[in-house]
Amino acid sequence: MTILKGRTQKFRRLALHIALLSAAATLLLLTACSEQTEQNSSAGEQPRTPIAAYEVVPRDLSRQLNLSATVQPRVVVNLNSRAQGMVSSIAVEESDYVTQGQRLAEFDVAEQQAELNRAQARAQEARLELERIRQLSDTQTIARAELERAEASYAAATAERDLWQTRLSFGVITAPTDGVITARYIQEGEAVEPREPLFVLAKMDELVILPGVSERDVRHLAVGQEVPVQLDALPDEIITGSIRRIFPAADAESRLIHVEVLLPSDSYERGVRPGFLARLPLIVDSRPDSLAVPAAAIGEDGSDRYVYQVIDHRLTRVIIQTGITRGQWTEVVDGIDAGAVVLATNPIDMRDGTRVRIVNWRG
Repeated sequence: MTILKGRTQKFRRLALHIALLSAAATLLLLTACSEQTEQNSSAGEQPRTPIAAYEVVPRDLSRQLNLSATVQPRVVVNLNSRAQGMVSSIAVEESDYVTQGQRLAEFDVAEQQAELNRAQARAQEARLELERIRQLSDTQTIARAELERAEASYAAATAERDLWQTRLSFGVITAPTDGVITARYIQEGEAVEPREPLFVLAKMDELVILPGVSERDVRHLAVGQEVPVQLDALPDEIITGSIRRIFPAADAESRLIHVEVLLPSDSYERGVRPGFLARLPLIVDSRPDSLAVPAAAIGEDGSDRYVYQVIDHRLTRVIIQTGITRGQWTEVVDGIDAGAVVLATNPIDMRDGTRVRIVNWRG
């Protein structure tokens, strides 16, 4: 019991000692603060207000449109039948590359050939009759009307011969231009009618994309402008296209104006195919090196707009001319230069000449 009472007294003395030391330290701190306050007061200095600041640097304030559309050939030729008949042979199929004038298919043209032979015989007969009439006309033993009828008969016979010659040529289907066969609708032995589709031919060296652009943004685009193209099918490759043309009128339903973006001529060899989804991050209203400040840093006083510039740890009110606003940034056209440090937050509660200290930087 005696031991316990002795320990209790030691603890009380220790607590009293700690309390005395704490009081002395507090008194010393208050004395120092009082002296510092007296010194600041005697020097006439105001306490510095903590602020967040921003250093004015050039920023890219260009606007980007994220458009998408499918790749398609610029030139697509639908080859239709110009005659009635049966398909006797087919020389190509889908994905084949063909050159201009290459034979694609043939029809059975035996009937047309027979009609042509008959027309040629009639034309020969009419020519001989015309020559006979001309000889008689030279001797003035035949009327002028007979000669005119003979000339008309010969002209009709030759026209019929040319007609069947043309119909006979319809039995051979040839490629009107270089390209790739993208569709084939006929089989050998199949009977076809006039105007029935046979093949689809596309020029793969001219692949295009036709995104729609709003009327507010299309005015910032121009023919020849380069456009980066990203394809979902080729995620590791970015292709640079160019604007080939801008359509003269907006679509009646969507109110969008189509812009034709031409891909490089070797895109097909690089793996691009019609039907691929393409994404186009188009830059409109390009402003790559614009001086800008946070929109929240700008104050208004009547018709004037201003910011507070930090000079020698004091706020200085500066009148500025502003341009466009992109998100949280506003372009400064005139009033401050690159490298200036300005108040980054709401300037309404601040005053010209206020002493400040920067505690945070706005990036």
